[in-house]
Amino acid sequence: MNASSPVASALVLFSGGQDSTVCLAHALSQRERVETIGFDYGQRHRVELAQRERIRAGLAALSPAWRERLDDDHLIAIPALGEISQTALTRETEIAFEASGLPNTFVPGRNILFLTLAAALAYRRGISLLIGGMCETDYSGYPDCRRATIDATERALSLGLDRDIVIETPLMRLDKAATWRMTEALGGHALVRLVVEETHSCYLGERKRRFEWGYGCGDCPACRLRAAGYEKYVEGAVGDRR
Repeated sequence: MNASSPVASALVLFSGGQDSTVCLAHALSQRERVETIGFDYGQRHRVELAQRERIRAGLAALSPAWRERLDDDHLIAIPALGEISQTALTRETEIAFEASGLPNTFVPGRNILFLTLAAALAYRRGISLLIGGMCETDYSGYPDCRRATIDATERALSLGLDRDIVIETPLMRLDKAATWRMTEALGGHALVRLVVEETHSCYLGERKRRFEWGYGCGDCPACRLRAAGYEKYVEGAVGDRR
């Protein structure tokens, strides 16, 4: 493939979390040129942003091919999103469910805005493929993680840019245990260790406590989901060896 062609190139929405890291490894295993984009919106767990370069360096060290394919990184500041979002991800408030039934960690419009800005950057960079870690299998309550939302956004961006934009979501139908298995399939136990040691998913931004599955508070929804998935993944691996 020609590295300058849209098929050979991808822009990965890369936060520094587990899911986006697995998506980045997935892209590096398939595409000839991979760029990354992250967003600083005043998130409570913005420690994830500090992990991004460590993860990129770790991925490059795992494979000469990945090192060659990993291209530029872009970090976009969008403080306005945090300013208009009264959520538990942008304010020091207890995580809970709202009367609407949605968790108060839902940041309205976040993924739609992320994809719009990523598409604008991709347009300038000659890239037509965006890759994100959105998933609707593990319950989050986030309507902007649904594939229907992604499909509608993909259509709108393609029309608005007058260029075909494809949004790939490799984890959309996977639960967290399957995501851990995908991690191992992509990069073996070395990639699993990198995800455990360097990625950050805890909503509270806690990196002082180390669990078997990684760093976090151990109690927020993101930590509980990650821990449960890891336990199921390990149990499955043990069962396979019997």
